[in-house]
Amino acid sequence: MQSYPLVSKIKISRARSEFFSCGTLPTGVVPDAIIRSWQRSLANGVDAEGEQTCPPILSRHELAGLTAQNRTFLDQSRPVMENLYEQVQNTSSMVILADAAGVILHSLGDANYIDRARKVSLLPGGVWSESVRGTNAIGTALVEQSPVVVHSAEHFASVNHFMTCSASPIFDPFGSLLGVLDVSGDCRAQQQHTMALVRISAQQIENQMFSGGFESEISLHFHSRPEFIGTLYEAMAVFARDGRFVAANRSALLHLGLDRYQASRLTFADLFDLPLDSLSTQTGLVPQPVMQLRTYGGMAVFGRVKGDFPGPSPKTMPVESRLSASPMSVAERNSGYATLESLELGDTAMQRAIEKTRKVLGHDIPLMIEGESGTGKELFARAFHCSGLRRNGPFVALNCAAIPEGLIEAELFGYQEGAFTGARRKGSVGRIRQADGGTLFLDEIGDMPVPLQARLLRVLQERSVTPLGGSEACPVNIAVVCATNRKLREEIAAGRFREDLYYRLNGLMISLPRLRDREDRLSLAHAIVGKLAGPRTVRIGQEALQIIENNSWPGNVRQLHSVLRTAVALLGADREIGVEHLPEDFLEQYREDDSLTARTGEGSLVDQVNLDRLETMAIRNAIRECGGNLSAAARALGVSRTTLYRKTKGMFFTGRQLESLQ
Repeated sequence: MQSYPLVSKIKISRARSEFFSCGTLPTGVVPDAIIRSWQRSLANGVDAEGEQTCPPILSRHELAGLTAQNRTFLDQSRPVMENLYEQVQNTSSMVILADAAGVILHSLGDANYIDRARKVSLLPGGVWSESVRGTNAIGTALVEQSPVVVHSAEHFASVNHFMTCSASPIFDPFGSLLGVLDVSGDCRAQQQHTMALVRISAQQIENQMFSGGFESEISLHFHSRPEFIGTLYEAMAVFARDGRFVAANRSALLHLGLDRYQASRLTFADLFDLPLDSLSTQTGLVPQPVMQLRTYGGMAVFGRVKGDFPGPSPKTMPVESRLSASPMSVAERNSGYATLESLELGDTAMQRAIEKTRKVLGHDIPLMIEGESGTGKELFARAFHCSGLRRNGPFVALNCAAIPEGLIEAELFGYQEGAFTGARRKGSVGRIRQADGGTLFLDEIGDMPVPLQARLLRVLQERSVTPLGGSEACPVNIAVVCATNRKLREEIAAGRFREDLYYRLNGLMISLPRLRDREDRLSLAHAIVGKLAGPRTVRIGQEALQIIENNSWPGNVRQLHSVLRTAVALLGADREIGVEHLPEDFLEQYREDDSLTARTGEGSLVDQVNLDRLETMAIRNAIRECGGNLSAAARALGVSRTTLYRKTKGMFFTGRQLESLQ
């Protein structure tokens, strides 16, 4: 969150006037988050000066249904809201809780302020998404996903200028946006400490969401200072009994120096210097003792364990028992992992890939997945894992291109204590041993250094791994799935990939199609929206569907998911995704690609391959005629420099041509 000084209404009004008349703003007067929100509000067509005499509000029946859907969220939030209201009452203010779409679920307020708030529908059922109301603390905090203060004339709609509002988003333990907590009041009575109270209260609600939801998992409550354990500021991280990361609050992620995506790919052994099984001696004691441990980043922390270790954990069970266990574990089922069946949406190429993959399930045949970046290689690998006998075992992923060459060996094979300078105390088991009884997914395998390829080949042949600095080989039982966006046969010819390892890994080669080549683009888009929308019923409008169908999708499925995620967030109370909900940069790319294609091949009967070739020729000619100046070439082609640069990244230029590019 950007720091917010108390700025007079006159200065904000002047800045607002300059924005609307000139499109620019003096620096330092209005926070960047407000500027971004004003720009989005303009793009969404919000009426800044209209009185909004009929602001959107849900019917009593619709509000009752929404309240029922958010019952747990409301139950955990009400006591916190009441405590917050006690601290701000008699200041012409109200405390508000809204859902992830910006619809107000519950509010508490001073009587002298509620009457004014009711006139702008600042009450349960009122819709305060940014796309509907323009810049406001509730809607803008949801879009920015960070705390926001909106004071007086910073509100996009002038009818809301009488308010000053402080809002903080609230996330569930898995990182999904639940809603937002807000304090709105008379702008003449702005309190500088309000934002701090809102943020603390939002954190308290997030911590409350951890209670009662992880009976079968292990919870570690920790902090760098032992006196903070058990307080609002404690860090909380939850792990499955086999060590996989499940959930964490903000304080835990801050202590670990990770974002939620990074943490979700790790295990307890990756994050702390003690094996999870060693904590079993800490449970069952009342009161539970505080122990000292160290994070993978070297920070000393104090922790207390909550949870049982009923029976042997999956990691200590015999492999045969793990493979013959019941279908899918509760944790995996609740996480919504895909299976091969769920990927069948109507595309012929995907259907062929799925049918081939089904035939090798349970036959210990390595899977090699090739495809462009973003085509869903890891999703397919996880679906393969969740559809086979190893579905109750761990799925461990390692991106060989994302880890520095000097660290990948230790990351993959593990190491003993003192194996190298900076090695973690008590060592690390490594990704291969973490995958024991399950599946090891090696993404971008073509980027693995050649010396390590020989070690990996030995592991696959001997079914055992020796950690760095160790002498004892540890047996492992793993299935291996690899993915690459390179042509490994070409890498072999260039001496960058071992041929013997290629044949060991390439039991079955699966090629995933580019999104623009898939026949099920619209079905895939509907499936993604259905998952993103949760209990809501959200449709995709015809014009938006046409764009999805015709776009070139250079980022493939990953780009489609990102575009639709933003569109759902911008929906507000709407139930249909229109062009106005699609990100502006995406629409700009779509229009420019469409324009460039029209310049190079519109109306011809050639296929897409020839269109791509014509486009490439047009770009090369423009760059040559402009002496290598990309800015001038972009102007000649009628596209932005960013779009032209993106399209030239995959082209081949001679050394002289490259030197001329400016």
